Parts: sequence; C-alpha cells; structure tokens
Amino acid sequence: MKTILIASDHAGYALKEKLRSFLLKTGYSVRDFGAYSEDRCDYPGFAAALSGAVSKGKGLRGLLICKSGIGVSIVANRFKGVRAALCYNIKAAQASRQHNDSNVLVLGSGFVSAGLAKKILGAWLNTEFEGGRHQRRLNQIKDIEKEIEDGYFKARKRSRS
Repeated sequence: MKTILIASDHAGYALKEKLRSFLLKTGYSVRDFGAYSEDRCDYPGFAAALSGAVSKGKGLRGLLICKSGIGVSIVANRFKGVRAALCYNIKAAQASRQHNDSNVLVLGSGFVSAGLAKKILGAWLNTEFEGGRHQRRLNQIKDIEKEIEDGYFKARKRSRS
C-alpha cells in the first residue's frame, strides 16, 4: 500500500479532510501532518514537516493545501529533492508528473472545489514521469541543489540542449 503524506493550514483543513477520505477509499494509506482543525494557524511548520519527510523518504509523495497554495509551495521547494507543483487544473497536474516528476502536489482551497481537487489528485497520482529529456533537466536541478548545498552556486548561462 502506498502512503501519501498530507498537510494543510486552517484554510485548507476542510479540503484536506475530504481528500484524506478520498485517498483512503482509493487504497492509499495517509500520514497526516496537520492541521487538525480549522483553528487559525500558520502554514510554514506544517509544510516544512511534510516536505522534510518527502526530502528524506525515498519515493514518498505529499499533498499540501493552504488557501492559495502559494505559501506552502514556497516552503516545500526549499527542501532538497522536493519538487512541489501548485496545480489548479488536471492538465497542470499531469504535466507536473510527466515533465517534472513532482513529488508534492499543492492545492489552493480558495481556487479549487472538492470535486475538482479529487480529479486533480487522481490525475496526479495516476500519471507517470516520462523521463527522457525531462530526466536531463531534473539532473540539472539536482546539480544546482548540490552546488547550493556546497555553498558555491554561481549563476551562469545554461546551455539550451
């Protein structure tokens, strides 16, 4: 059984709970990093906890939700190896998997209904990474992450290959 990690802030809580039920019904196990109610809270801690787990856990995928999806995306993409994609439609979710091998889906509860969110999540879960030229680009991202980690990243013109 595949495990999906989920987290939200208060604004994403109701949608997170609907998608948690959807995931369980479709055969996934779910590890919930909070929030656990609609009580006002700050998103960075929840997004960081989930993203840290994805960063360290090979093959894990996550789902983050806040009102716009922007804040949790910013936090998530600070973690090495995390490729968080904010998606407001099915086509973007599929492209994020096919071309970018995204491992965290981000949704904005203020922009997608529960019905659309289920369709986006289903498409994201069922779309495979295409590899090929896209793998070359992911390798470039990994190289940049390594340079940043090692403290010697230098902005330079990248080839078009």
